[in-house]
Amino acid sequence: MSPTKTVRKPRKRDVSAGEVPSPSAAAVKRLEREPNLWLATVRGSGEPHLVPVWFAYEAGRLHVCTDPKSVKVRNIRARSSVVVALEGGDRPVIAYGKAQLLSRPWPPGVVAAFKRKYDWDIEKGSTYSSLLTIEPSRWIEW
Repeated sequence: MSPTKTVRKPRKRDVSAGEVPSPSAAAVKRLEREPNLWLATVRGSGEPHLVPVWFAYEAGRLHVCTDPKSVKVRNIRARSSVVVALEGGDRPVIAYGKAQLLSRPWPPGVVAAFKRKYDWDIEKGSTYSSLLTIEPSRWIEW
């Protein structure tokens, strides 16, 4: 007889009737700690574009500092729908949402979160001078 493996069902959180979606406490700890997030956007041709990015989780939103000439920025300007996922496939944390570009001045809490997490002052430098904010509408974890 072979050992059985327990399969956990996804825990989904959908927005409905004004509910603000939020990840579990365990997922929040991972979002604050883990360095990389996979960001999926949609190209003009309809093809997906998937890239790993540094990110900060602050005030219920995900933030990505990036080059304004990047494919992800171009894609988000045309279609705001995105999907993001932490790297660990054994304990997935996935969020669906809408992304938008933020204008300066950037929120102080977001600037502080990048400094705390990566020792990176996102307000300095010229290459990564666009800030994307992602507002999740659904979280999936298992």
